[in-house]
Amino acid sequence: MTKIINVILSGGVGSRLWPLSRKNKPKQYLNIFGEKSLFQLTAMRNITLCDGLTVIGNMDNFELSSEALKEIDIQKYQQIIEASPRNTAAAIAFAAFSADKNDILLITPSDHLIEDEDEYERAVNEAIELAKQDSIVTFGLVPTKPETGFGYIQVEGNNVLGFREKPNLETAQEFIVKGNFLWNSGMFCFKAGIFLEELKKHQPEVYTKSEIAFNARTDDRLPVEESMNIPSISVDYAVMEKTDRLKVVKSNFKWSDMGSFESLYTYLKDNGHPTDEHGNMVIGTNIHTEFLGIKKSILVVTHDAILILKKEKSQKVKDIYENLETEYK
Repeated sequence: MTKIINVILSGGVGSRLWPLSRKNKPKQYLNIFGEKSLFQLTAMRNITLCDGLTVIGNMDNFELSSEALKEIDIQKYQQIIEASPRNTAAAIAFAAFSADKNDILLITPSDHLIEDEDEYERAVNEAIELAKQDSIVTFGLVPTKPETGFGYIQVEGNNVLGFREKPNLETAQEFIVKGNFLWNSGMFCFKAGIFLEELKKHQPEVYTKSEIAFNARTDDRLPVEESMNIPSISVDYAVMEKTDRLKVVKSNFKWSDMGSFESLYTYLKDNGHPTDEHGNMVIGTNIHTEFLGIKKSILVVTHDAILILKKEKSQKVKDIYENLETEYK
């Protein structure tokens, strides 16, 4: 019997949310978005839409995933633990190898905030119907602003005309005006066997070496040596930009990848977190704070680090993380 399986990709460290997000507890496990973490919200959102759950994690975070699922009383799931992350093409291949070829996989990152669940359910059901027809389905989000931190998909109906990398502001504004560009959400839906066929066709080395690593696993853990032989490539480059089976579901649910302090600022402000008269915000401390001579800035405080940034520089925080990675893990 064909099953619908939610595959949660739980890798990533959320480097643009340093110092809140760390390697030992990435943003998807932080309870700064309400009572539940983004990872937990993802699992709960899809549990009623799917028949099963597979979590693709790594040695650094699989215990965090297990504990997070336990807290929300999800006990039946499969976990695949990567010895060394090899990007999303391999991660999704592992999930596909673990499923029946006719099972439909709903691929969701673990760190997205999604609201308007009725519209989300509609979009997922549309994607499942397209997947049943052997399409590879991606979800395109209707843009709400000229965002420079996301990739874009150029569309015509359910057809994908092309992918665009993260644009500069002028190009992003042009995309909004044209009206046929959607944000690339990083969510997908397809039959496991169809995905593997397309991966084998367009990236045979990724397919073959992922299969070798998967078959050499011990319980739910993949081996180090075989894993390191897998080329590291995203599923967008490996399959999505090459396959002729690609369809898009135009989606109107409220969505954020919570990938920057600008996204977090908007979320917190919309949910009552205070700002001063100049739009400055404090995160992580109740100590009385004054901002003098600056606007739309964010002060972030943790037990061992302080970050001060202009909101529009949020994408640059990743550079700080990379410079300090060994010290502030």
